Amino acid sequence: MRKNKAVKPKDVFLEKRLRRYEMWLREDLIEVSSKVVPVNESLQAKQWVLPTEQAIEIIRNSKSFALTECLCRGHYKRCKNPLDVCLMLNEAADKYVKEGRGRKISMEEAKAALSKANERGLVHLTLYKPDYKLFALCSCCSCCCHDLQLLKSYGRKDLIARSEYIARTDPTKCTDCGTCIERCVFEARTWDNDKLRWSIDKCYGCGLCVTSCQVDAIVMERKQ
Repeated sequence: MRKNKAVKPKDVFLEKRLRRYEMWLREDLIEVSSKVVPVNESLQAKQWVLPTEQAIEIIRNSKSFALTECLCRGHYKRCKNPLDVCLMLNEAADKYVKEGRGRKISMEEAKAALSKANERGLVHLTLYKPDYKLFALCSCCSCCCHDLQLLKSYGRKDLIARSEYIARTDPTKCTDCGTCIERCVFEARTWDNDKLRWSIDKCYGCGLCVTSCQVDAIVMERKQ
């Protein structure tokens, strides 16, 4: 007798968020659910004026911060990345502290949380929802983050906005070590017969590849 193929169980956690996003999008309450933020260190070496989209500028322009555990990693438990790296901002931060869902922290502690996340190769995403505008700055992994999963598994590229930068590789400096491939959660960097290949079309400008390159072969460039 022919066996039926195993049916992949429905992911209620993801489906619930997707339905919420689609309702907000239909009602024009949000343009995107999140936006990629390039890590601060990836631009410092060039001494450029940092854009407001960057995590450090978001921190400086916020009045209050609350450190809370990552809801997605706490739910899925698929990796050993730190939980305490998600930042709530301003009114949302005050609400989380009042409800006991977050710990009030200083600006320096917020910067330290971002630094720890960068060391672990996590992508900084600013999160949006109605009435709050930009309400959180999270540090996300592709195996647990609901937005990154919706992008990679559901093909919902409309939900995540790219940063204003792309990471460009200088082939004359690149040693094809592959470190940046391991850091790229968007699969913009891949192997092709032991040679590094990178795709601008897939790059979201998070800058994680830049901070891992030991030979300074990757630079962040502002998109034209």
